[in-house]
Amino acid sequence: MENLDKVLILDFGSQYTKLIARRIRELNVYCEIYPFNVPFEKIKNYGAKAIILSGGPNSVYEDKTPTIDDEVFNLNLPVLGICYGMQLIAHKLGGVVKSGTKKEYGQHKMNVLKESILFENLNDLTVLMSHGDSVSKLPQGFDAIAKSDNTPFCAIENLERKIWGIQFHPEVKHTPQGIEIIKNFLFKISNITPNWDMENFIKSKIEEIKETVKDDKVILGLSGGVDSSVAAVLIHKAIGKNLKCIFVNNGVLRLNEGEKVQKLFKDYYDIDLTYIDASDKFLKKLKNVKDPEKKRKIIGHTFIEVFDHEAKKIKGAKYLAQGTLYPDVIESVSSKGPSDVIKSHHNVGGLPKKMNLKLLEPFRELFKDEVRIIGKKLDMPNSIVYRQPFPGPGLAVRILGDITKEKVNILQKADDIVVTEIKNAGLYNKLWQAFAVLLPVKTVGVMGDKRTYENVCVLRAVESTDAMTANWAKIPYEVLDKISSRIINEVKGINRVVYDISSKPPSTIEWE
Repeated sequence: MENLDKVLILDFGSQYTKLIARRIRELNVYCEIYPFNVPFEKIKNYGAKAIILSGGPNSVYEDKTPTIDDEVFNLNLPVLGICYGMQLIAHKLGGVVKSGTKKEYGQHKMNVLKESILFENLNDLTVLMSHGDSVSKLPQGFDAIAKSDNTPFCAIENLERKIWGIQFHPEVKHTPQGIEIIKNFLFKISNITPNWDMENFIKSKIEEIKETVKDDKVILGLSGGVDSSVAAVLIHKAIGKNLKCIFVNNGVLRLNEGEKVQKLFKDYYDIDLTYIDASDKFLKKLKNVKDPEKKRKIIGHTFIEVFDHEAKKIKGAKYLAQGTLYPDVIESVSSKGPSDVIKSHHNVGGLPKKMNLKLLEPFRELFKDEVRIIGKKLDMPNSIVYRQPFPGPGLAVRILGDITKEKVNILQKADDIVVTEIKNAGLYNKLWQAFAVLLPVKTVGVMGDKRTYENVCVLRAVESTDAMTANWAKIPYEVLDKISSRIINEVKGINRVVYDISSKPPSTIEWE
């Protein structure tokens, strides 16, 4: 990372902070997110060419509100404050922020007041506002450069101190020209060179892995998902047979998942892979468990137990490889501000403590879309690279209520039909996720003049770019009809299929 032009984002708890980082990465600029309360020395020594202050849910005038060291503004680096970040700039530098009599949420028109590099070649804009507080008095040396009907200070700047603030969110799709504003800040104000490149990343990471691992062995838990699969191929390129992969069948995988993974990685890539069928063990521990968090914890703990038992058979192993991504790292280290934990995560923690191995996480600086790019550059099949996300606890959190082998078999078949028909319709790569859910509800039906009393299956399909928000997908009726018809006719145990038309928020993508 030494030769990269970098941006540092300080996180004050906005739900959009990761989106800021993704937009910057998409422009081939490397950036990282630090919690707002990181020591100033760490900010100073990071080597950023620009600093961005994120939005957040607090009010800057409250006691114990998130803040930063005043010295951040004396680093002679360009600073951009977004929403709360702008209010914090005003508050820290002598301005006034008050609770607004007119709040602004959603899309609003914004007028550019004066020529500014930040809005170069941009005039009247539609932007996403999300604020109750507003700047009512500017700090000395600042000028207003944009306004809306309700907010006289939508954007401010101090050219001498290289500080800008905007009251809206340029990182979201609901600010159509937001990416142009980010470009202006990065390239015209901060003079950043876009030198974050995945081909260079692959070359340097392979060399780094070789240098780190040397002749030791690396153990990797392969799931068949994008992250662990691409990590396996990359690490294998670096150290060959010294990579030892373990695939654990937890009994709640998709249909024929174990066979597919073995065929690809053992037969095609010639990767050393051990397959463990522990499905009976997992299902026994899940018996009569209905609470989704308990399911997650049981599956997580049992996986560690099974994986550790198998890993101990591998002599000379010094490293545990994981497909940890940058969003996992952010959620694990941010102490205040970042979003509440909606559900426990399966990737960070647990195994390293248990196994006393050093961690090897080649993708801990990357977002999912960057890992997909690496997969393509490694000539991996689209079926892996563009595979839709699958929950760590598998079908256990798509079977509402208790888990039985019979229910797993039913859902595996139904889910396979959903995925197959979505692919046949050419929709798979257009959707973030499409899957089946089995409800603990039975309904009356009629099949062959006989009364049935069987399970309800829910179809769930959403469109999203990052899973932070998602809209239910408007799948053509003929596709829904074919999926429903096939499930009811081919899957014994289901006699009714319904379609989930909920978006996120307020609903989540997964049901549990």
